[in-house]
Amino acid sequence: MTTPPNPTPPGGTRTDDDPFGDDATRSLAAEPAPESDAETTVQLPPVPGPAETSTTGGGGAGRTRRRLLIGSGALVGLLVLLYVVDLLVSATDVPRGVTVGGVAIGGMNRLAAESALRSDLEPRVTRPVTLVAGTDAGAPTATIDPRSAGLDLDVDATIDQAGEQPLNPFTRLSSFFTDREVPPISKGNPVAVGQAVDRVRPQLDRPSVEGTIRFDGDRPVPVPSAPGHVVDTGAAPAVVLEHWLDPAPVALPVTPQPVSVTQEGIDTAMRDVAQPAVAAPAYVVGSGRNATLSPGEIGSFLKFDPDGSGGLKPRVDVPTAQAVVDKDLSSTEAEPKDATFSFAGDAATVVPAVTGRTIDYQKTFAGLLDALGKQGDPTPPTTFTPPPVPPGGTRADPPPATGRAVNAVYTTTPPKVTTEALQAIGPATVIGEFQTTGFAADSGQNIKRVADQVNGATVKPGDTFSLNDFTGPREAAQGYVEAGIIEDGVPDRGVGGGISQFSTTLYNATYFAGLDEVEHKEHSYYISRYPAGREATVFDGVIDLKFRNDGTTPILIRTLWTPSSIKVQILGQKRYDVTSQTGNRTNPVPAGVKSLAGNPKCKPSKGVDGFTITDTRVLKDVKTGQTTSEPRTVRYNPEPQITC
Repeated sequence: MTTPPNPTPPGGTRTDDDPFGDDATRSLAAEPAPESDAETTVQLPPVPGPAETSTTGGGGAGRTRRRLLIGSGALVGLLVLLYVVDLLVSATDVPRGVTVGGVAIGGMNRLAAESALRSDLEPRVTRPVTLVAGTDAGAPTATIDPRSAGLDLDVDATIDQAGEQPLNPFTRLSSFFTDREVPPISKGNPVAVGQAVDRVRPQLDRPSVEGTIRFDGDRPVPVPSAPGHVVDTGAAPAVVLEHWLDPAPVALPVTPQPVSVTQEGIDTAMRDVAQPAVAAPAYVVGSGRNATLSPGEIGSFLKFDPDGSGGLKPRVDVPTAQAVVDKDLSSTEAEPKDATFSFAGDAATVVPAVTGRTIDYQKTFAGLLDALGKQGDPTPPTTFTPPPVPPGGTRADPPPATGRAVNAVYTTTPPKVTTEALQAIGPATVIGEFQTTGFAADSGQNIKRVADQVNGATVKPGDTFSLNDFTGPREAAQGYVEAGIIEDGVPDRGVGGGISQFSTTLYNATYFAGLDEVEHKEHSYYISRYPAGREATVFDGVIDLKFRNDGTTPILIRTLWTPSSIKVQILGQKRYDVTSQTGNRTNPVPAGVKSLAGNPKCKPSKGVDGFTITDTRVLKDVKTGQTTSEPRTVRYNPEPQITC
């Protein structure tokens, strides 16, 4: 009897040694017949076989593929249709996603885009443009007016810059989700923009500051270097044109301005110079007195400059140091005094000149820096008392100073008029003089000023005296004031008015002294307070009064001013007795009438007829009695009657 195979329990694993599924050629008929009915039922597991195929040749899968192809084609067609429609609809619009200066114009037609840009950017076009020098924090700023700089928005060029509608479908699709910023395009003249930037450069440029050492009283304080910058004027206009409409300030390109002084150089100068200099007082030894320089005073005049190698070079600020020393030593100086004449009637005796003695502070402070570097000495230097000075001698200098002290270096200043010059005149007397009167107070100030300048002037034998050269410019800076003048026959005012009265007085004094006339010019119109044919006008650099000392001894000019008169005397050795012979007035010319109705300065006046006159100077030699005549003919123009 054959044992049937064990049935496979539900969910179990079949344990047959030869499962049916493994032998396709095996036949059930080869099995022994069951012995009973109970053995005829056999539980066979399902045997996996090949996939089920349709008897119609795979119809299900084909239908699926056809459906997919049809769906895909329809989608592509729809997308193509949408692309074409979108392209046609937006063909004349600005590409989607375009913004200009924060203004979205994408998708607008050109007119709408122009309107949006003009409306939204107009406030920016007229507002002041803020410029900032560079990009550093705290950089200086300034503003310019865009209109005055010739700046404007070029709307058409800006929209053109946005470009045409893109044909790439992916670009068109991405434009729905992204933005593209297009910078606004400006209209402007770079030259005008550059001029506008130049006008505000003082606010934008930051000069470099070299490090130094300053003093807080007697305490030295290091000051570090600070690099600077200047605006790059070549590149700035283009930057402004490109960015002036941006919301942020326009950052201009700058050129750095470096510094040379290093922190190491400052530290070295602090240690080696500044701190020792104010560690104790210093001294200037004078003639009979000493000047004491306190540490605080030393700090006031000790300065430091870059040495070109990263360090600092000390120097003495001479004017400041001089002011400190003058408080103690000014009394040891003496102003020069010119030799003068002392008069007893017309006779004069010489009052000797005094040679001046002043401190040469440049030379005095030449050794002060070395002295300040020495250690402090608690004992001040001994005061130098110069020995008595013999007549005509020079004071002795103090011995060389030691320690933190220098000697005051004195220099002599000779007087302008020496004793010898006046003594060379001999027994001087007044050889010629003249006086005029009648001037206004302001003219009188100018007459006094020029008289003070000329008073005491000496003219050596053979030399020529020029009034313009001797006084130099006669302007407000030289102490002259506005006073009345006559210009084109009209009363006016000008600085130096009244000088012609002094020149006329000086001319007549030399006339009667018998000196050789070199150059002079009469007024164009006759002025009644002057002698006809014997007067002289002057004008800076144009009209001058010149005379020559043709004698063998010097002469001296003496002036005597009062609020109502001016007198000039010529002192020297008398050579001539001089007289004046004035002829009659001839060739009269009627004054006529001149209207100055359009001149706001016009003042009516009576006219003066013109005329011709001859004056003859007669010189009689006091030694020989020989006479010489010098005629001079003068023609005065008529001064018209002025009507207003």
